[in-house]
Amino acid sequence: MAYASQSGFARTDPSNPQAHAICDRCGFRYNWVDLKWQMDWRGAALQNLRILVCSDCYDTPQEQLRAIVLPADPDPIINARVESFADAETDYLTASAPVTYDPKTYIPVYPTTTILTQNGQNLTTQPIGPPIGMQQGAMMPLINSVVYDTPIPYLSIISTGTNIITVTCSSPHGLSTNSQISVLGLSQAGANGFYSVTVGGSQTQFTYSTNRNVPSGSLATSTTRMLTASVGIPYNYNQIPQTGN
Repeated sequence: MAYASQSGFARTDPSNPQAHAICDRCGFRYNWVDLKWQMDWRGAALQNLRILVCSDCYDTPQEQLRAIVLPADPDPIINARVESFADAETDYLTASAPVTYDPKTYIPVYPTTTILTQNGQNLTTQPIGPPIGMQQGAMMPLINSVVYDTPIPYLSIISTGTNIITVTCSSPHGLSTNSQISVLGLSQAGANGFYSVTVGGSQTQFTYSTNRNVPSGSLATSTTRMLTASVGIPYNYNQIPQTGN
């Protein structure tokens, strides 16, 4: 007659008998020596949950439940040298006058305030080079009742080899000294840009100054466009930037 063993997963050896025990989780029989206590983190230490389980039922203690123990702060040193935060946070920028604005464009006008660096040196606020975005197609055609973006009836645009450009018109141009013009399409790129003009005794002729000498000769081409303009002075500029290359 067959005999059904009641040993389960336990080993039975008459020459080396070992106690049997039941796993507290799965309920199968094992040798007691093959069971182990279930442990889990409680704070920074492992605690015995008093559950004897087999290897298949054993849950590895979850590290996320383990408390983090921060090390002690380092010992202070003698004669430490720390930064002088009061001096480091001192603001050396000073303003001697309120900001003024152009009455037509309401763009801030270049200030005359002297700005110093932390070591007491003067810091210039006049940028070098033309500002980004100054182009003829973006000019405002109308400011209040004054119309800008009006073509100037030029006959000739002449350079004598200096930085003075002379413009002669076929009819009165209607400009006065310090009126602004925009010029594009000249044969010499150094004469293109936005400029303030100087008007002498003639209402059909005026001049303007570039930022470099322009080779002598006639500068007008078939693509030349010369228009009246009103350019607000960009912040930190004290004159119209010359955009010619």
